[in-house]
Amino acid sequence: MKEKILVTGGTGYIGSHTVVELQTAGYEVIVIDNLSNSTVDSLNGVASITGITPAFEKIDCCDKLALDGVFKKHQDIKAVIHFAASKAVGESVEKPLLYYRNNLVSLLNVLECMTENKVPNFVFSSSATVYGQPEILPVTEDAPVQPATSPYGNTKQIAEEVIRDCTVADANLKSVILRYFNPVGAHPSAAIGELPNGIPNNLIPFVTQTAIGLRECLSVFGDDYNTPDGSAIRDYIYVVDLAKAHVIAVERLLACANKTNPEIFNLGTGKGLSVLEILEVFEKATGVKVNRKIVARRTGDIEKVWADPSLANTELGWTAKTPTSEMLSSAWEWEKKLRDSR
Repeated sequence: MKEKILVTGGTGYIGSHTVVELQTAGYEVIVIDNLSNSTVDSLNGVASITGITPAFEKIDCCDKLALDGVFKKHQDIKAVIHFAASKAVGESVEKPLLYYRNNLVSLLNVLECMTENKVPNFVFSSSATVYGQPEILPVTEDAPVQPATSPYGNTKQIAEEVIRDCTVADANLKSVILRYFNPVGAHPSAAIGELPNGIPNNLIPFVTQTAIGLRECLSVFGDDYNTPDGSAIRDYIYVVDLAKAHVIAVERLLACANKTNPEIFNLGTGKGLSVLEILEVFEKATGVKVNRKIVARRTGDIEKVWADPSLANTELGWTAKTPTSEMLSSAWEWEKKLRDSR
């Protein structure tokens, strides 16, 4: 068994997939989650894939005392991957205080506990939303950070600044910031996948739920953007490819191979697809039609963004390899398995 890694938000969508990849690579994993937008059932899925049930602590990272108790209980943690956060752009516009409290207080507590317990390595789950609407596409890590278009995006911008300041103040703290584009899909086993509570805020769960009849109609937010078909463009990345990048980031920190502190990497495919293009690929891959309607633009959304992932390709040796049709097929298989089990 390799080093012990603490994963906050580890029962969530990206977190659970990352736990699988960490365990597959031989790491011992401790998961923290308050189960506000996930269930502990995802760890059963992890166990079915890896044969190992990770240690689990149900706590909220905003509870500093409880969080410190986890660090004290599980000695010799070598790195923390911090996923725990509220993540819906639209909801953040409606509930900004919830987002600032949850996303920033949790980060401060994690960093304080790491310092106090001498845990040196930190991987942070950031987002392409820090770029706002980039002036030049594809967007590189050197692109200027634009004013955030949502409180969610602003919490990621502020969090990155906090991490930079902490690495300056503490020479022992090493960090990697991973800026995701749009994670989609499910594990090929269909044992874990994206399962939001209530109405989905992300596109693909809404697509699959509509396709299977759980939702009557998919709302396409805007068809009047300055894009070829009028719908917004994003860079959709397979969640398993994304999870593998976190393992590489941890290994890079443990090997003291980071060249700057913090290091920042875009995680995307380098290709932008519109909402209507995604629907076309999904329908072709699955043979299922998706009922949709065009509605007004959603507050906080940007028009178009996709990554230049060349830095992650060269420095991390990581590439997003999975075709879009395969990503969307995996999401559909996960959706069907979910409904068959209920």
